[in-house]
Amino acid sequence: MATNTTTMYDHITCKCLIRSGSPTIYQLIPKKENIGTLKRMTLGEKNPTKVHKTILLVGETGTGKSTLINALVNYAMGVTWKDNIWFEIVEEEKQSQKCVSQTSDVIMYEIFGFEDKTLPYSLTIIDTPGYGDTRGPEHDDAISTRLTDVFRSQYGVHEINVVGLVLKASENRLSDHLRHVFDSVASLFGKEMENNIVSLITHSDGMTPENVLDALNAANIKCAKDENNQPVHFLFNNLQNKERTKKIRVLKNAYETTMEGMSEFGEFLLKKAPQQLKTTVAVLDERIRLTASIQNLQERVKLIEFQQKEIQQTQEALRKHEQEMKITVEVDEAYKDKETISRGMWLLVFYEGAVSCNVCKENCHYPGCTMAWYPKHCEVMKNGRCTVCTGKCPVSDHVKEKWRYVAKTRKLKKTLQDVKKKFDQSKADCEEKTSLLETVQKKMDELEKDKDQWLEDSFKHVLKLEQIALNVDSLSTHIHLDFLIEKMKENSDRFKEKVQKLEEIKRRVNKGTKAGLGYKLGRLAAAAGRALK
Repeated sequence: MATNTTTMYDHITCKCLIRSGSPTIYQLIPKKENIGTLKRMTLGEKNPTKVHKTILLVGETGTGKSTLINALVNYAMGVTWKDNIWFEIVEEEKQSQKCVSQTSDVIMYEIFGFEDKTLPYSLTIIDTPGYGDTRGPEHDDAISTRLTDVFRSQYGVHEINVVGLVLKASENRLSDHLRHVFDSVASLFGKEMENNIVSLITHSDGMTPENVLDALNAANIKCAKDENNQPVHFLFNNLQNKERTKKIRVLKNAYETTMEGMSEFGEFLLKKAPQQLKTTVAVLDERIRLTASIQNLQERVKLIEFQQKEIQQTQEALRKHEQEMKITVEVDEAYKDKETISRGMWLLVFYEGAVSCNVCKENCHYPGCTMAWYPKHCEVMKNGRCTVCTGKCPVSDHVKEKWRYVAKTRKLKKTLQDVKKKFDQSKADCEEKTSLLETVQKKMDELEKDKDQWLEDSFKHVLKLEQIALNVDSLSTHIHLDFLIEKMKENSDRFKEKVQKLEEIKRRVNKGTKAGLGYKLGRLAAAAGRALK
């Protein structure tokens, strides 16, 4: 039977036999390219005159995502139950390789040459493997980082028609980890993507998955809704490659469930115009700028606190020694130094280093700057200037190197006359102690004013995210809000309304990401427990 029914696929030469039988299973052998952390697998030749659709799939390990990708490819190729054949494009890793794999590669499957078989368009399927494996939340975060690299890369993806959230039909609540996964993915996109996010339900028996829909609604997952205000979803089974020697009727029903789901999903995909990822890239840039701004602000605050300690020591010395301008005192002098970064080159196309301003002596993007080879390509640069450093200096004042600026203190002995020169060099004659104290206090006030302005800048990044991001209430934002609220409360009169706004956002964050935060903390605690054994 297999011999007679496979002749219509004999022209597909890029395949090898996995198993003879019912069905006969072949491994497709697409053209492979590695571009940084992006793996491109291309089957067939692209026809630029044909319509093309792009799908991004996300979900936990073990949901049947690989089987779903294979089913999508078979449906696009026009494979039917009567053909008694099955093709697999996903290459299954050996278990030993899975255990030691350290990659977070995004895999892009391109399917050309089968237009008008069952779908009037070619396909790109973007897979995000590895969510939820034994490496924990840091590995999950790395996958999101790789996605951002793909969206920005010249050779990556610049538009998406549908984002598919892959879940098992047996889910009756979203686990802490699954909430974390969906939170991470939604945090990447702009608000216009909401109506392009759907649920792809695997291991389905064909019945309406009431428990899954209830779980999605309870978790307030932002996605497309149908006429009944329910999450748009499509049903699939995972038995297509099972041998048809027993329970043929069960296997055929499962096959039909998947093909029906594919047909409905194909029609939905046909109607969905692609969402350009310009807003997504803007969201990513804004998150990077917010993170870089907070990291830079933390370093500046640290330096200010060092400087304030030095000033306080100077003030105390002035109060004790009213007229003795030549007396020697010891203070903790604040200064900046350069510190070598342990990591430099990463793979072949990414360069990890610090983008720093040589005028302000500040780190404008560190850590996290990987895509930019030169400062002009860094995400914190906008319209030829830096959005982070104190002076908002031109790109030309910046470098990307394997070192960063760090704030330090050192013991220094100096006379009060030296103090006089440091704080009031414009006046040649020696002033009375009270005048010098006033000058020192003025410097303290200037430092506080600078800190307040930097807080204002970071607050603007949060507001910008709220305007454009599909999910501003993310776990990463949660960490930044705590710092901003703490520092703004130190000047409660000026920042009262802004603190209220941030606390309002934080309440939403706490509600939406409590599970994700619990998952992260739980994994970290488990890792610490294993380390102690």
